[in-house]
Amino acid sequence: MDPDNVEIGTPKRRVRFVVPAVSVGVALALVGLLAYGVLAKSPNTRIDERLAHNQSADAPGYHLKVLRRGTLGPRLQPGVAPALADGWVSPQELRGTPYVFNIWASWCVPCREEAPLLVREWHRARPQGVLFVGLNMQDFGQDAQDFMNHFGVDYLNIRDPSNTTMRRYGATGIPESYFISARGQVVGHVIGVITKAQLRDGIAAAISGRPQTARQGGDRRPAR
Repeated sequence: MDPDNVEIGTPKRRVRFVVPAVSVGVALALVGLLAYGVLAKSPNTRIDERLAHNQSADAPGYHLKVLRRGTLGPRLQPGVAPALADGWVSPQELRGTPYVFNIWASWCVPCREEAPLLVREWHRARPQGVLFVGLNMQDFGQDAQDFMNHFGVDYLNIRDPSNTTMRRYGATGIPESYFISARGQVVGHVIGVITKAQLRDGIAAAISGRPQTARQGGDRRPAR
């Protein structure tokens, strides 16, 4: 056997086997990234699926800073005020109080449409011991404050600078509203601008703890 042929041929054979192996590895990596991207963007449908089967769902967790404390009123003050003492709020701290959880942003035109209704119904529901909680997301703090000042929003608002919390709830746009019972269970969901009838039905569900199927509201905007 000619030593020169062995020395020259061996690297060529190695190249022929190495290149396909690298190609397969790159392809697998790309497939993995694609799958991750699809899963990351897929909405969480757990809440709506449970509501569709007349079942409530645990309210997803968060721990977010208070943007506006709001005026709680005498019925809410003893139960909710301690949770706000440190300037942060989680669903666990709101247990024992039925509430409306509304997701919004100052740049969302449909949010401006429903804001006056939310304020009016908050004043109506507050004496019944029902809390309203606004989740401001993907927003500048001052823009959010200006929005609340303009519409006279005087209920509790918290802020998530990202869209992490809305994804946990399965929201795919804004505004969206969820109704939470005193046991910390999601019992209702309205997608888009809410109507007075939908809001009152949701409040009744939060008070009673009886779940209702998710409902389609009016216009909304996709999250940025």
